[in-house]
Amino acid sequence: MKFNERLIRLRKEKGYSQEELGNLINVTRQTISNWELGISTPELEKIVSLADVFNITTDSLLCVDDLEGNKKSINIIHNDFHYEYKSNKSIKGIPLVHINIGFGMKKAKGIIAIGNIATGVVAIGGISLGVVSLGGLALGLLALGGFSLALFFALGGFAIGTVSLGGIALGIFAIGGIAIGVYSIGGAAIASEIGYGGYATGKAAFDLENNQKTFSANEIKSLIESKCPYTWEFIKNIFISLGKK
Repeated sequence: MKFNERLIRLRKEKGYSQEELGNLINVTRQTISNWELGISTPELEKIVSLADVFNITTDSLLCVDDLEGNKKSINIIHNDFHYEYKSNKSIKGIPLVHINIGFGMKKAKGIIAIGNIATGVVAIGGISLGVVSLGGLALGLLALGGFSLALFFALGGFAIGTVSLGGIALGIFAIGGIAIGVYSIGGAAIASEIGYGGYATGKAAFDLENNQKTFSANEIKSLIESKCPYTWEFIKNIFISLGKK
């Protein structure tokens, strides 16, 4: 089926007149008529708008699924790149995989989501939100990004999480150029309990810069047990491992 034939069928199934459909996507009735007659084709922005109105993918609207037997499309229209894939399988109405990338604010929502803006259990995108999240701006239980915010583990240029690693890291356990947390390791380590770094503060502070020295494993162990006796064993062992044997 050709695009203009698909458009006619979808419009009639929805019960829209050409004028009503035009109003929904901000074009004239004559424009809709030209598309249906095959005189002209819509630009990318209008294809996306039409797909939203009919609640289908751009693949289905452009009949790509008829040609290939699945929902894959690569559309290059007026030098605009757009790629979208949405799997047929879904869980509670959410696609198992949704990929939607291209120029503009392309949104992807799926169990696995990849897009300019991605939301999913596993999300990858410029802006991503998910249980596992990777992106320029990443938010999730586990987050990796230029700026990452996570409930548990965050890794990024600027990272905030229970455990965080980054140029600037904030968390209960923080490692970074500047590390701020309950337990901190970094060039500048600011901690409420244990800090280890070039500059370090905390109840047990191992300040390499001001002390002009390295600390032995025994010195670290002794100071932690003296100043912070209730420190979890695995955290204490991390700091002890930094000492000179």
